Amino acid sequence: MKADKSLRVCEKGHKYYKSSDCTSCPICNQENRPDHGFLSKLSSPARNTLVREGIDTLQKLSKYTEKEILKLHGIGPTSLPLMRSSLEEEGLSFKE
Repeated sequence: MKADKSLRVCEKGHKYYKSSDCTSCPICNQENRPDHGFLSKLSSPARNTLVREGIDTLQKLSKYTEKEILKLHGIGPTSLPLMRSSLEEEGLSFKE
């Protein structure tokens, strides 16, 4: 059964339709998407989660285990290879 989409308006005045309880505005997410760096490679939910947790650099990301990162709401297994390769490019890795 497909959920009905409802019209929503974000604090910036963007109008969008959404069927889930998620409050993130897709227009704001697109506007705030970085154009470079490891965060630019991730989906909006994963990127928003990391930023909300204060993990906005690879150095900060390397202080966490993969298991700790996967426990965060918004991070899925698809994000891990992207994060892992970004860390490796800088000679870093997840904490053991």
